[in-house]
Parts: sequence; C-alpha cells; structure tokens
Amino acid sequence: MKKHGIGIVFKSIFGIVSLLVIFTVIVSTIGYNSFTEALLTQYADGAFLTSDAAAQMIESDKMDEYIQDGWQSEEYRKVWNDLDRLCNSSGMTFIYVIRPDLSDYEHITFVFSTIDHDTDFTVYDFGYVRETTNDEYKEKYRRLYEGISEQELVIRDRGYIETEPHITAMIPIKDNAGNTTAILCVQRQMDVLTVARMTYIKKVILVLIILALAVSIGQALYLHRMLLRPVKKITEESSRFSKENTAAEQKLSDSIKNKDEIGILASSIDQMENRIVSYVSDITKITAEKERIHTELSLAARIQVNMLPSKFPPFPERTEFDIYASMTPAKEVGGDFYDFFLIDNDHLCITIADVSGKGIPASLFMMASKIILANYAMMHKSPAQILETANTAICSNNHENMFVTVWLGILEISTGRLTAANAGHEYPILMQSNEEFQLLKDRHGFVLGGMNGLRYKEYEIQLTPGSKLFLYTDGIPEATDSEQQFFGTERLLAALNEVPHAAPQQILQNVRQAVDDFVKEAEQFDDLTMLCLEYKGSEKG
Repeated sequence: MKKHGIGIVFKSIFGIVSLLVIFTVIVSTIGYNSFTEALLTQYADGAFLTSDAAAQMIESDKMDEYIQDGWQSEEYRKVWNDLDRLCNSSGMTFIYVIRPDLSDYEHITFVFSTIDHDTDFTVYDFGYVRETTNDEYKEKYRRLYEGISEQELVIRDRGYIETEPHITAMIPIKDNAGNTTAILCVQRQMDVLTVARMTYIKKVILVLIILALAVSIGQALYLHRMLLRPVKKITEESSRFSKENTAAEQKLSDSIKNKDEIGILASSIDQMENRIVSYVSDITKITAEKERIHTELSLAARIQVNMLPSKFPPFPERTEFDIYASMTPAKEVGGDFYDFFLIDNDHLCITIADVSGKGIPASLFMMASKIILANYAMMHKSPAQILETANTAICSNNHENMFVTVWLGILEISTGRLTAANAGHEYPILMQSNEEFQLLKDRHGFVLGGMNGLRYKEYEIQLTPGSKLFLYTDGIPEATDSEQQFFGTERLLAALNEVPHAAPQQILQNVRQAVDDFVKEAEQFDDLTMLCLEYKGSEKG
C-alpha cells in the first residue's frame, strides 16, 4: 500500500512555515523601515543641532576675510579650533564650510574643514577645490544659495556609494543683509545605524528559524496524532473493503474518536459500507428477479408469436388469394394481433385487433380475445354476430376495464364477396384491380369490452381479381419522429401506392421501410401490426 503520510506532513508544515516566513518578512520589513527611519531622524536632528551650533561660531560678515587671509588670520584659526572641538565633542565625522562655484555649481572650495580625530578620513585643507559629488549635491547647493530652503539633508545609505554610509546636514551662512555667503555642512557616519540594522536582521532570522523548527515539530506531532493515524486507518479500511466487499468487524468510529471532520468521515465510511453491502445484496436479488422476469417475458413473447400465424404462404395449395401479415411489439410482448383461418373450404376469416395498453396485461387480454373471436367465427356466425357475442363474453369478466378494437371480415373465396364489421378499429385501405389504394371509411361500432349488449353493423365489399385489402393498427399512422410528428395516413397511402401491384409481402416491407425512414432514431412507442390480402379470383369463376 502506498504511503501518503510524509507527503501530508511535509505539505502542511511547508504551508505553515511559508505563511510564517511571509508574515515575518512583512513585519520585519515594516520594523526595519520604521527602525531605520527613526535612527535617521535622530541622526539628522543631531547633525542639524550641531550645524546650528557651528554657525554660531562663525561671523558671517567676515566670510570674505576668512577666505582671503586663511591660516594667516588669528580670527580664522580661532574659528577653526572652535569647529574642531565641536566636531570631536559632538560625535560628528566632518564639519566643513564650503563656497560653491555659483555659475554652475560644478566645483566647491573648502573654507573650513575639521574631522573626528579618531577616524582615518582625510581632511581637506583650506582653499582646496573639488568637483561637486553629484547632481543631488548641486541641486541642494543651488536651493540653499537661492533661498529656496533653509536646510538640506543628504542621506548616503542605499545602493553603491564610494564612501561609508553617512548623512550630511547643510545650512546656509548668511551675512547681515541676508545673503548666503557660504554653506556649512555637518557629516556624520552611520556605522552605528548599519550595525544596529544588521543586528536587527540577525535577530529576526534567528527568531524565524526557532519558530519554524518549533512549528515543524509541533505540527508534525499534531498531524500524526490527529490526522495521519486516523487517515491511515481509514485508508486501510477502504482498501480492505474494496477487495472484500464486506462490512468491517470493528467500525472505524469505534477506533477513531475524533470529534472533527475526521470523525465524521470515519462514521460516514461505516454507514457507506453498511449501505453498499445492503445495496449489493438488494441488487443481487433484483438482478435475479429481473433475469427471471426477462426469461418469462421471452417465453411469453414466444408463446404470443406462436399464437399468430407465422408460416407464409399459409395456404400454399390455395391459389385464389395471397395473404401476408406481421406484428412488431413495442415491448417484449404486445397487445396487437392479427389472425386468418379457413372456416370452411370457401370462407376465409380475417381479423386484426388492438388491445388497450401494452406489455403482459395487454398480451394476456390479446390472447383471450383472439381465442374468443376465433371460436365464434368457427360457429359460422356473421361478422356482426361474432363481434356481438365476443363483446358479451369479454364484458362478463372484464374487471380491469380493458378493451380491444377489432376489424373482422369473412371472405367468400368463390365469389370475392367480403363481409366485414368494425369495432372501433382503424379504417381499412382497399385497392380494386388496376387502381390505387384508398381509405375505406366504413362504419365503426364501439370497442369490444367497453359496454355490454352492443349491436354491430356489417357491410360488404366485392373484390375482383387483383384487388388488395390492407389492414393495420394505430401504431402505423401514429408512429412519431424525434420532433413528435405523426407518420399519418397520407404517408401510409403514399407508401402503399409506391408499388401498389406488388405482392402482399413486398407491400408490407415498403410500408415498414417508410415508417423506419420517418421515425429514424426515435423510440418505437406502439405495436406495429399490418396485414395485406390479395384476391386473385376463383378458379371456377
């Protein structure tokens, strides 16, 4: 069995640690920026306070004298000494006074320059001229000289720089007239800030590692107890059940006591196993029962087929007529039936009928109706008398209120005279010799089994050599396609008249082909029953 526990633990721990890392990065970034901003503010405030103090030591109106005399002036040396003491006592790295080239600010000239004695940086001598560091400095010098701002701050902390990280605070030195005569700069290295930030990052990383280890161990232990062991039991039971298909002797819910979704899953699997076992048992019984019913239906279908004339030609020794019939039930067994038999040597009885309903009930009613009609016909009764006595017999024990439509005719073979009666059945279709098939709208009586004590009318048709009689049930005109349209009587007549002089068997095949072409893939809804009689004439006539 393939194990999935390690994967689950790894994925769970990885997900939690990932969220922890993301959370830590977000919090650390916020803390890092806040910490840096606070220290930078502190550095800047200290640098500006120092610059204000340094500005008090310089007499702004004497700036030109400082530049002209330099170290030769006692006043210059006094100011330089004051600035030097301030630089070394305040913790600043540089305190210097510069005068930029006002034409383009491309160069600066150092007037005063002091340095922290504990550093290794080089101090610029009086009068030293140097290119301006970059465009940022140029812009800040311009703003100070033009009076746009009273102080500027340069932070050299991000990206590649040629010196150590530092800040430079700048203020203008103005004479009594308010004109800027020089710029005083105080520079302070940010080594303390750099060290503090690195210490902060190290602590954050260390805390993150400790938390990740603690979460990993705790999560692994928790998952193993609350998830992996129950899931392993569920997996093993599922595998066992898939092979054996039997309910477990010990239920999962008895060994898994979780009150969460795992416990619900275990209880659900117990119920599922019981239901599947019960379902399989029921399906086995149902399958056996369906198999038995199918066998019985197959037997009933064979019995029904055997009840109908199926040997063609049925009377090979008789040349006066030809007859062919077919019945295709919508289910295994149907309610339609046809029949034809010789009452005596000169009389042929023809019957076609349609029982209400389908399936086995209709099949049983059909067989009973067929036997009753045949029995009364063999008593040499007329078609009307046969229908009347059959209706009485059927109504006497018709507790299910079923009924049957019947067309019944008796052909006098020697003369071609056909006597018929109709009990609610479809109109017959007749073709006299050398003509087309046409609907014969005979008079209908009520269906058999619908009401007791009914009387039926009969009528006569004179057949001549070449005449054909086509009988059918309503399954033919009411056959429907996928759009629920009926095949209809018009299409039936067109199919019959396609080759009207063909033999009865061919005529039935033409009709069936036309129906199949019309309905296509649509399901057969009703029984399809047809019969065709061709009268060829008596040898004596």
